[in-house]
Amino acid sequence: MTGQAPLFGDARPTAQVETMPLAARMRPRTLDEILGQDHLLAPGRALRRALEADRVPSMLLWGPPGSGKTTLAEVIARLSHSRFVALSAVTAGVADLRKVIDAARRVVDQRTILFIDEVHRWNKAQQDAVLPHAENGTVILIGATTENPSFEVNAALLSRVRVFTLRALGDDDIQTIVRRALADADRGLGARGLDIEDTALKHLVERANGDARIALNALELAADAAGDAKTITLALIEDALQQRALLYDKAGDAHYDTISAFIKSVRGSNPDAAVYWLARMLESGEDLMFIARRLVILAGEDVGLADPHALSVAVAAQQAAHFIGMPEAMFPLTEATLYLATAPKSNSVGRAYGAAMDAVRETRNDPVPLHLRNAVTGLMRGMGYGRDYRYSHDFSSEDPRRWSQTYLPENVGGRHFYTPGDQGFEASDIAPRVQRIRELASDPPDADPQKGT
Repeated sequence: MTGQAPLFGDARPTAQVETMPLAARMRPRTLDEILGQDHLLAPGRALRRALEADRVPSMLLWGPPGSGKTTLAEVIARLSHSRFVALSAVTAGVADLRKVIDAARRVVDQRTILFIDEVHRWNKAQQDAVLPHAENGTVILIGATTENPSFEVNAALLSRVRVFTLRALGDDDIQTIVRRALADADRGLGARGLDIEDTALKHLVERANGDARIALNALELAADAAGDAKTITLALIEDALQQRALLYDKAGDAHYDTISAFIKSVRGSNPDAAVYWLARMLESGEDLMFIARRLVILAGEDVGLADPHALSVAVAAQQAAHFIGMPEAMFPLTEATLYLATAPKSNSVGRAYGAAMDAVRETRNDPVPLHLRNAVTGLMRGMGYGRDYRYSHDFSSEDPRRWSQTYLPENVGGRHFYTPGDQGFEASDIAPRVQRIRELASDPPDADPQKGT
């Protein structure tokens, strides 16, 4: 149920320390050993100043798995010379909490830090039960959660604690942690004189995805599998992670070649190839938003008005992937990929813009015709702004006067920049409508009373 200080490696019997997992043995013991959280723990930051002044507030630590929430809580207890008692909200309830509180009351010469892991798993009544004891100083509460406290922790508890957000560890941080473990002879694997291949380290760091625990557990398993060998190879890391290293470099040729294959497969309406290249990218750790951006571009560039819904699907997939992250983000990204790959295709959007752009660059930028300008002052009306403008809704859809009004400057008048494609919605709905409008616009309008804006 509970564990209380001393919980730290150097306070345990040597035999017990040696049987602990590498991830537990390598937990940082000081603030300076904690990586990736400089926004909280760099010299001069508010939390660090409070801890160094021995003013430990009750707090919630919010961050992804493996970012060091439990480690930071233990370091705080060590730094403040406090008893450290840990509860898991998954298995502990109010009865367990009462035992901790009773024990804390009996210890008069030392503060008690109560660490509740996954505090968001407690219901409102359980969260409320700890409030008075944190408020009166019986315990200093440190809760840890991977979920947004604004949604998962009740308002009463949230108003009485400080929330500190921990960030996922970066690749450089994970690499440093792995090398520390290989070099540390007391707590790590340093006594064995092991080295690790560059390709193996790169794969380990990428697959850890910011989680130090995953990296160290896999490193330990690979080191044990190495036997008497002194080098941890890519094969050993692949076996430990149960994931083969893919030939993919997010900054190299494979990155550009793969995204090119993905784009061309969607454009070529091959859903099987498109989803294959998508899987290659996702399984190699490609940035989700990079893929999502390409889908949005494909929707506009290659599907376009052949299926106007394609852009909505792609944007929704981007929002969903950003919201939920991996691994579930593969669902909206795959849905959008298959939708775009199987949709009718048209590049008329790009061709229309290209033609208009050429006209802008190659001809004079003549003024906006007077009848298209808004006459918002008397002076502007006197100068002819808005005169002879025909308000479209005053004419039926079959009246040539509705369509024959000039909307372009005289030097490019009569030019057609948009040519509808011959696929999907664009061919069945847009093309006939554009053709009919252009036919009506070519008929000279009869005299009519002109409408102003």
